[in-house]
Amino acid sequence: MALRINDEIPNLTVTTDLGELTLHDWQGDAWAILFSHPKDFTPVCTTEFGAVAQLAKEWDARNTKVMGISVDGVDEHKGWKSDIEKTAGAPAGFPIIADEDLTVAKALDMLPADAYLPDGRTPADSATVRSVFIIAPNKKVQLMMTYPMSVGRNFAEILRALDGLQRTYEQPLATPANWEYGQDVVVALSLDDSAAEEKYGKLDIKLPYLRMAKNPE
Repeated sequence: MALRINDEIPNLTVTTDLGELTLHDWQGDAWAILFSHPKDFTPVCTTEFGAVAQLAKEWDARNTKVMGISVDGVDEHKGWKSDIEKTAGAPAGFPIIADEDLTVAKALDMLPADAYLPDGRTPADSATVRSVFIIAPNKKVQLMMTYPMSVGRNFAEILRALDGLQRTYEQPLATPANWEYGQDVVVALSLDDSAAEEKYGKLDIKLPYLRMAKNPE
């Protein structure tokens, strides 16, 4: 069964280039991002893992752990990281799951259940293993993205989405289109005007159902 928003992430024990990890224990009380790729030593994937490495300080500032997933083994991951670090100019200190048997990919519904890994496989054999999951501290999925092999992910957008999720997490708030950190937010209709102003200050009421408030600190 496919994962949906607010489903709890499976508590899988996985093998990574940094050792064996259990997902819930690894995440702890932090936010987490899982991002998958079809194969090591491929061009777009190398640029994406490099982008993740370059954002290490941004993940730390948001109390967020990141973990990669690829269908190759630990030895390949370790060798590939040297290429990632060379092109990115930053250390790739995050773990990468060695999902050789597709256990994680199938559990997270990243590819069809009948996907296979033939000898001498190419990235096309696991083309759908390119997803992003943002997971809240309660271990529940908050956001999912899936990209084709031909389009590299925009990690600035992933970071923006993470900011929005953290701003609205367990709050009666939402973010409008193209929202950036620090901009005004949307107040949920679960609060009437009086309760909303008491909680968030003066409202900018554009429509009875569209009420903006200054971004709370």
